[in-house]
Amino acid sequence: MITPTIFRKYDIRGIAAEELTDEAVTAIGQAYATMLVRHGGLAGKVGIGRDARASSDRLFEALATGLGRAGVEVVSLGMVPTPLVYFANATREDLGGVIQITGSHNPAEYNGFKMMLGADTLHGEHIQELRELIESGDLVVADAPAASPEVWDGLIDAYRAWVAENIKPGARKLKVVLDSGNGVAGVVAPQLVREVFGGEVVELFSDPDASFPNHHPDPTVEANLQHLIAAVRQHNADLGVAYDGDGDRIGVVDERGEVIWGDRLLILLSRAVLADYPGATIIGEVKCSQTLFDDIEARGGVPVMSAVGHSIIKARIKQEGAHLAGEMSGHIFFNDRFFGFDDAVYTTCRLLEIISQAEGTLSGLMADVPTTFTTPELRADCPEETKFLIPGRVAEAFAAEGLEVNTIDGARVRFAEGWGLVRASNTQPVLVLRVEATSPEARDAYLARLHAAIDAAS
Repeated sequence: MITPTIFRKYDIRGIAAEELTDEAVTAIGQAYATMLVRHGGLAGKVGIGRDARASSDRLFEALATGLGRAGVEVVSLGMVPTPLVYFANATREDLGGVIQITGSHNPAEYNGFKMMLGADTLHGEHIQELRELIESGDLVVADAPAASPEVWDGLIDAYRAWVAENIKPGARKLKVVLDSGNGVAGVVAPQLVREVFGGEVVELFSDPDASFPNHHPDPTVEANLQHLIAAVRQHNADLGVAYDGDGDRIGVVDERGEVIWGDRLLILLSRAVLADYPGATIIGEVKCSQTLFDDIEARGGVPVMSAVGHSIIKARIKQEGAHLAGEMSGHIFFNDRFFGFDDAVYTTCRLLEIISQAEGTLSGLMADVPTTFTTPELRADCPEETKFLIPGRVAEAFAAEGLEVNTIDGARVRFAEGWGLVRASNTQPVLVLRVEATSPEARDAYLARLHAAIDAAS
């Protein structure tokens, strides 16, 4: 038996001891190999990386066993951030796909798998296809198991060398605080930043420890940034950077210790991209500030609004030929001088590149972005059987009033002085709400209108 709820929209994730048993994980590996052999027209080995969780080594062995049963050879990539696994996929021609074993920012008892098949991230219906293959038993079985895994211990060095060659630091030396949150970014980021930029790096919690003894490694929660904010102020640093547990999401604070959320960070990054590529397409998701989309358009770029989800955005980058994309959650995707996947360590280097070439402070570079008043992501309980229906009803109600409504992911309603969003969570029985306006009064009024529309639709 395998728990069907571990097969989520963007990845596979569950409680390691209870849901990711050896039997279940071996079956997942064999099902992935079956897809590789049958459907992708792909050949080659599969690279597997892992985070620092206590269960990750066990899951590696079970996953490799499943792949081996289908005759697919495994390359062990070691304990590395998720983006380095994607980097291996992009730069090693003998890999037909990669899998990262990670629970990301979830509590220590969780673990899971992020997967790429060829150049594509597995998500949505393809994740469910894995489940269906397992449940049907329709799995490839090789005449003889594949050889024992190859160990590649040079991935970190290869990544550092590539980034160092492709980043253009300015003359200005910076003082940077890096908070790895005891996740796996700490095995790469501090040394890389020192090598590329010189200056001074103040390290916080660089040693991987999946019990996360200092704070939870989720940079979208301001409470998790308090150590970073204090260190930036204490050391008079130029900025601070925080990472999530597997190094694919970034959090940033400026020299004053003020948080720069993902959509505002994307404004700064998009300006640099548009300076090099006038007219470039840049993607944000439905929770992002309207100031992002307005700034891109004002500077001659093409703003595109996407549904939420790192796998969805990767696919949209290819579809649109975008140079850059990002999410509120801190997933930043460079398809300019990079490979189009989300990488918080590489994003750190691109951000430092901008600041090291500038004369002003980070807050000064952002000073002309209009001030708006936003809610955090708010969650309203909603039964699973209705949570995907209500945003559509909300959209219809506001459209009937003559308001502009974007329905790419829920209902994003354009009001006279701002916007409001209602969308269904992909992982919880809740509706997610967010509102932005030009004044606190308008923000609160729009939020009240959203709640009234939800009540009417329920």
